[in-house]
Amino acid sequence: MDIKDYQSLLTDIKARIRKAQTKAALAVNAEMIMLYWDIGKTVKQLQSEQGWGATVVARLANDIKNELPEVKGFSERNLLFMVQFYKEYDTEDLIVKRPVSQLENSNHAKIEFMKQVVSQIPWGHNILLIQKVKEKNIRLWYAQQTLLNGWSRDVLSLMIKSDLHFRQGEAINNFSKTLPSPQSDLVKETLKDPYIFDFITIAQPFTERELETELVKHVEKFLLELGAGFAFVGRQYKLVVGDQDFYLDLLFYHLKMRCFVVVDLKRGDFKPEYAGKMNFYCSAVDDLIKHPTDKPTIGLILCQTKNKIMAEYALRDMNKPIGISEFELTRSLPKNLRSSLPTIEEIENELKNDGDL
Repeated sequence: MDIKDYQSLLTDIKARIRKAQTKAALAVNAEMIMLYWDIGKTVKQLQSEQGWGATVVARLANDIKNELPEVKGFSERNLLFMVQFYKEYDTEDLIVKRPVSQLENSNHAKIEFMKQVVSQIPWGHNILLIQKVKEKNIRLWYAQQTLLNGWSRDVLSLMIKSDLHFRQGEAINNFSKTLPSPQSDLVKETLKDPYIFDFITIAQPFTERELETELVKHVEKFLLELGAGFAFVGRQYKLVVGDQDFYLDLLFYHLKMRCFVVVDLKRGDFKPEYAGKMNFYCSAVDDLIKHPTDKPTIGLILCQTKNKIMAEYALRDMNKPIGISEFELTRSLPKNLRSSLPTIEEIENELKNDGDL
């Protein structure tokens, strides 16, 4: 038996098993979501037709618990969520039976598409979206992002709280001039403005190096804010150009865009010369470390404030794809106050020790 052929066979079978497991999980989830919607519909219609009050839900929950004790998920609270879920999506056929690509461009098609998306995300996510996002178009956007990025319920909650739908795709950029379509659209939608770094606490005034250190210290949360697909390559990444050493603040590789992303951190206002420096960095990365199959390197300048017109002028004649965004530190503390407060790690350790008593 050829070991290479066997390894290829094993890899293929494992991939097919994982794909089948994912499809099965989605099918089970969709079936459960449809059941919840149908139960919500039945209860709501009987309440309207028979004049039953809210007490019927409590009685129903209690009877289900007594007669089907092994079945979970049918508490009074959850049954009320099912009724609310039905009211939010109160048209037939919660699960779309045909591909979205075949849906005609109509309002009915949009409703069907929305129902198809919400049927693919977990029940807890749906409840969160109904509670926190009232506008259906925005709710759909978050549901789609959940599917694309594999967000947990907690991450989805954080994204809603930070108003991600207002920030996504808002970075000032020159992508339409420097990248072919549809790559330019993909890159544009990958970046946001502003970036929220509320997971770090940093003293005022801080240096760019201190900010960089804090971001790397919380690299998992930093990557979460950057978005799906970013892989951390290094900080102060060294490049040698013309016998001189240059150091990139932060270097990432984006798995979906298939390109390097250089991030330059700047305190204060954006200055036009930052664009020229980033253009140089992108050229160096393209020449020195980019693989021939990689897409052009993307530059992202993060500053505290920017003048929109000045930023657009600075990018107008640059030949490398560059985006300019602001960042916000919503938990910055005065230097004298910070020293008197415990760190997050200290608080967590204290709570852990209390739990051991």
